Amino acid sequence: MYPTMTVKLLAHTPDPEKIIATAAKLCYSSSDIESLKDGLTEEKVESFVAMLAAIGHESVMEHVSFTFGIEGISRACSHQLVRHRIASYSQKSQRYVNENGFEFITPPEIAADAEAKAEFDKQMAALTESYNKIADILTEKHTKTFIEHGLDEKEARSRARKKANEDARFVLPNACETKIVVTMNVRSLFNFFQHRCCNRAQWEIKAVADEMLKLCRQVAPNVFKNAGPSCVMTGKCPEGKMTCGNIIEVKAFYKNLK
Repeated sequence: MYPTMTVKLLAHTPDPEKIIATAAKLCYSSSDIESLKDGLTEEKVESFVAMLAAIGHESVMEHVSFTFGIEGISRACSHQLVRHRIASYSQKSQRYVNENGFEFITPPEIAADAEAKAEFDKQMAALTESYNKIADILTEKHTKTFIEHGLDEKEARSRARKKANEDARFVLPNACETKIVVTMNVRSLFNFFQHRCCNRAQWEIKAVADEMLKLCRQVAPNVFKNAGPSCVMTGKCPEGKMTCGNIIEVKAFYKNLK
């Protein structure tokens, strides 16, 4: 099966740009917080946020967070995502969710090659069969044990299947589809975009990062105006000899990303 990747913005800090501007002004003012907020017109907020981005004053960005719901990605992708440690994650469990007939992600390069795709699909089918066989064998084994310990058959089988899933999941591939909810503050998002919007990032997480950046720009365009890979945010590529060599094209792409 071939799920479609979707990224949705589930929630964000209200008035994000005004919150950032208020926090920054407070650092340099003796005024009370309400007075600071009241004096921040839309034009002043835009100007102040642009100045903060230009000078790299990112600590005040941590007061604003965004929560995303991501579906239709592989476990290979989510393993990269959770490496970004200053964030909160809630992911579909392969322990509690039965993966019988699991959906999987097919890399574009494989999908474009008939021979490679046929082999890939064959392996996915074989792994599905193995998962089901192992889960069934272990379910029967654990059911008997739970019944021996006094549970009725219905409760015993329910618990047994969940316990069986714990071990059956070891045959599931990196291609297995997953769903995850992610919350990051703006500063963490800047770091995430620097690494994952880069042309050298793995294709799937780059696609996720680009969608997340589009959603962020819709809510806080001044904050995320210059967000993107390192060459966009800092003006230079940190990859050395491994650079993609397309900095002009990359800058143009993210300037027009909507």
